[in-house]
Amino acid sequence: MALILANDGISAKAEQELKDLGHEVDAKKYQGDALLARLAEVDCVIVRSATKLRTPEVDAGAKGNLKLIIRGGVGVDNIDVDYAVSKGIEVRNTPCASSNAVAELALGHMLSLARHIGEANVTMRQGKWLKKQYSGIELSGKTLGLIGFGRIAKLLAQKCIALGMNIEFIATHDHGIDSDTCRQVDKACLLEESDFISIHVPFAGGKPMIGEEEIKRMKDGVYIINCARGGVIDEDALVDAIRSGKVAGAALDVFVNEPFDNDRIAECERISMTPHIGAATKEAQERIGDEIVDIIKEKF
Repeated sequence: MALILANDGISAKAEQELKDLGHEVDAKKYQGDALLARLAEVDCVIVRSATKLRTPEVDAGAKGNLKLIIRGGVGVDNIDVDYAVSKGIEVRNTPCASSNAVAELALGHMLSLARHIGEANVTMRQGKWLKKQYSGIELSGKTLGLIGFGRIAKLLAQKCIALGMNIEFIATHDHGIDSDTCRQVDKACLLEESDFISIHVPFAGGKPMIGEEEIKRMKDGVYIINCARGGVIDEDALVDAIRSGKVAGAALDVFVNEPFDNDRIAECERISMTPHIGAATKEAQERIGDEIVDIIKEKF
């Protein structure tokens, strides 16, 4: 039997399955010194994106019985993976469970930007009828550039092909790419040719992948979507480009600081925003829970 801390929560179904297997599950939320103390007591900790497991947290777990860290989601940038492994703590994630949910959110943002759905929803509630102002564009016939071509990007590509879009991509890693319907290009070509650019890569720290210089190379009137990680886009450069008219609009589900606290972004009407809800569907959460249960079955 293992003592499991689900510090950012877990689906009720997965929690019950773990209990049925004889494990004890603590789904309370711990922070600061309370988190450090609890990590020293548990065998496994499950986190989402909210809980950060850096050196102090890993050290606290290593002093106790912590054997496994599970990230309920794809990115593990909130975990010091190398340090945890050096302390004998295994780190796992659930890479498949939320892919479709994130792809659908990215597509939803694309449609919202193209047809002014978010803006119109707000202004109509303010009593404004701006029909002429909200002339949009169709996705069909446009080029979508995908930065990264892993699970999420491929699913987004499939959905956009069905809508009549042309797909270009750059791959930062070899994902066994074999596609007759998507064209692999270099970064310069993608930036110059894409009508929509959607980012699907992790943020490793340092310089943003999309900054002022990259935006200058893009088409006038491009749309930029980021449902990957905050930090891959220079937020100030993005706002400046929208204000100047270079970028027609952007959609952000992730931010440099979370919870979100950027007034410049908040005041920019042509940015469609959601609070890091890429994986927040009932179906995705159940699949994440299923993968977590399978991982724990393997380990304990």
